[in-house]
Amino acid sequence: MIIGITGSFGSGKTTVANMFRKYGFRVINVDKLYHNIYNKNDSLKNKIKKEFGTLDRNQIKKIVFNKYNKLKKLNKITHPLIINSIKKEISNNKKIKNKIKIIIDIPLLFEAKVQSMFDKIIVVKCSKKEQIKRILKKGKYTKKEIENITKSQMPLKEKIKHADFVVDNSKSLKETRAQVKILANIVQKP
Repeated sequence: MIIGITGSFGSGKTTVANMFRKYGFRVINVDKLYHNIYNKNDSLKNKIKKEFGTLDRNQIKKIVFNKYNKLKKLNKITHPLIINSIKKEISNNKKIKNKIKIIIDIPLLFEAKVQSMFDKIIVVKCSKKEQIKRILKKGKYTKKEIENITKSQMPLKEKIKHADFVVDNSKSLKETRAQVKILANIVQKP
């Protein structure tokens, strides 16, 4: 069972993905996979440096979230490596355990057009107000940056149309945990 978890920026995808650990799921975080690839892959760094003139991730974020064509170029450089890495992780986990249950926390699941890799897709949603509040609380982004990042992603309504399940993460963690418990039971039934 391979489940993809996605949602809008700041919706709580990673929090929800990690809640599935309690039910025996292995969690793979695609952002962490990418950071690992980036740190080890000089060829990738060279391509990014050539395209953007810098390897400073904050500078690259400013470029790509203000110019959509630059974001497309970055995705064209990085997505094939990320998708390959996800496939390797799945394959390695299947070798370890035959009936493996994997949750893949993948922010750009639909944007990367990799829906076919998953048995089920969960979209995590939360209210716009809560989303912005959570992101601002981390202190990494301004309100304008949050708007630009959100605009660069597929609208939440579209993601929900393609989801098998939706988790509403707008309220308390207790309420979110209750939804995850129900979902974990549903997806594990034969």
